Amino acid sequence: MKKNKIEGMVAAAFTPMKQSGDIDIEKIPALTDHLIAEGVRGIYVCGSTGEGPSLTGTERKAVAEAFVKASRKRLPVLVHVGHNSVKEARELSSHAQKIGADYVSSVAPSYFKIGSVAGLVDCLADIAAGAPELPFYYYHIPRLTGIALDMPSFLEQAGRSIPSFAGIKFTSPELHEYQACLNAAGEKYDILYGTDEMLLGALAVGAKGYIGSTYNFLPPLYRQLKQNFDSGDLQKARALQWQSVEIVRIIVKYGGLAAQKVMMKLSGMDCGNVRNPLQGLSAEEEASMEKDLRKAGFFDIVSRMKRNKGNGPR
Repeated sequence: MKKNKIEGMVAAAFTPMKQSGDIDIEKIPALTDHLIAEGVRGIYVCGSTGEGPSLTGTERKAVAEAFVKASRKRLPVLVHVGHNSVKEARELSSHAQKIGADYVSSVAPSYFKIGSVAGLVDCLADIAAGAPELPFYYYHIPRLTGIALDMPSFLEQAGRSIPSFAGIKFTSPELHEYQACLNAAGEKYDILYGTDEMLLGALAVGAKGYIGSTYNFLPPLYRQLKQNFDSGDLQKARALQWQSVEIVRIIVKYGGLAAQKVMMKLSGMDCGNVRNPLQGLSAEEEASMEKDLRKAGFFDIVSRMKRNKGNGPR
C-alpha cells in the first residue's frame, strides 16, 4: 500500500447543524470550498470537532460521503470512524473506503477502557481491517478517551500488526512523548500534531503535519507562524503562537466547541450550533466573547482571510 505523507495544516472540520439539531448536509460543499480557499492540506471529518461521537452511524456516513464528494479530490479527506462498538467502527471504516475517502482514523473505545498496548493494537487492527486499502491513523486523545498508553511502544507494535498502519494523530500537550514518537517513527510513519496552541513547540521538535480545529478560522495566523519558523524569525513566530494561545483561552472560557462554532459564524461560515449533550452559548455569552475576541485580534485575522484567500505558505 502506498502511504502518502500528510504534511502541513489539516482542518478538523465542523459538522454543520440546523437549528433543529439535525445535520445540515447542504452546507458541506461551501464549507469544503472555504477550507480549500484558505489553503488547508486536508480535512479530518467526524472527529471531536465534527461531533462524531454525537452523530448516529447513518449521519456519520452521510457527512463523510458529503465531504468526499465536495472535495472532488482537490485535497485528501480523513474519516474518523472511532466508536465504542468496534463492530460499528469497522463498518464505518468499510464505508469510508467504499465512498472514496483517502484515509481512516480511529480513537479506541473509551467506555470499556483498554489497559495495554497489545490490547489497543488488537482493537485497532480489527477496525482498520474494514478498510484494508486505506492508510490508518490512530487518534490519540487521552484527555477525552482516558487512554494514555505509551505511544512509542504502540508505534512499534502497531507497525507489525496493522498492515495499513500509517501513524498517529497525536492530540496531547505531552511534547516529550510526541518527540519520542517522531524519533521512533523515523520516515516510516506520520505523527500528526493535534494541539494547535502548542504548534510552535511541535515544529521545533520536528512536526511536519498538524490537525486541529482552529485551522478552520485562523489559517492566516498559522501560515505566518510556519513561515516565520522556517525563516528563523522566532520572535515573530512566538508572538503569533501567543495570539493563538490567547484565542484558545477564550475558546475554553466560553465552552470549547460551542464557542468555536460561534467563531465560525463570526468568520463568515455559519456551521450552526452544537448538539446535545453539548450546550450552545446564550446571546449574552456570544456578545461577551465577541468583545474578548476583538481584543485578541481575531477579527484582524478574519479580515486577512477575506482579503487574501489561500495565499502564502502552509
